[in-house]
Amino acid sequence: MEDFHILIVEDDDRLRERLARYLSGEGFRVTAATDAADARSKLRSIDPDLMVLDVMMLGESGLDLIQSLRQEQGQDPVRPGSSPRSSDLPVLLLTARTAPEDRIAGFEAGADDYLGKPFEPRELVLRIRALLRRAPPAPPPEPPARPLRIGLAEFDVGRGELRDASGPIRLTGGEAALLTALARKPNEVLSREEIAEALNMDDSGERAVDVQVVRLRRKIEADPREPRFLHTVRGRGYILKPGV
Repeated sequence: MEDFHILIVEDDDRLRERLARYLSGEGFRVTAATDAADARSKLRSIDPDLMVLDVMMLGESGLDLIQSLRQEQGQDPVRPGSSPRSSDLPVLLLTARTAPEDRIAGFEAGADDYLGKPFEPRELVLRIRALLRRAPPAPPPEPPARPLRIGLAEFDVGRGELRDASGPIRLTGGEAALLTALARKPNEVLSREEIAEALNMDDSGERAVDVQVVRLRRKIEADPREPRFLHTVRGRGYILKPGV
């Protein structure tokens, strides 16, 4: 069996389902997305090895999606809420438009290969395997971070788990995400904007960040009104100063 994960982005329901079944039968792990917006959502939680992408879709086109992903190249590869390899993800385009200028436009946008519709499924598999052979190997996983000491508790950054001598301390999803963002950069000030992005909040996120900070302090501070670990830096944001 293959150990490669393929993301299919195709707005034709029948073709998407057929592709998913066929590639699964060939041993690939498959995730399917209905359009560019759905693909972006999937890329926030998965790290595929290759994307099979339809060009002509309602809303954002496949070419626009590729260009957007390629523009992420050079940005922080561990930016929360995004796939760390999405900027250099191999992309195979599927399209009924096979004129030379259309193929050129696809390659200029950042595609790695181009297959015209209709196509033989076997050819698609061969092209996918050829691209995967060319793709750089994924970087080795980073060793797990040591638990961070916060007073009488310890926070496991990788698992998002806070524990003290009596056992796990229950955190909501927002509290765990906030503590994780701060714990990844201890003793560094994070702005409300950076925290809101890490928590995938909308434009009203800055006020919501303040609310999450108040709630988190109740879990990690003996006296939330006089915090020892999670400090406000006036005009700048928040900082986590772990210790005992």
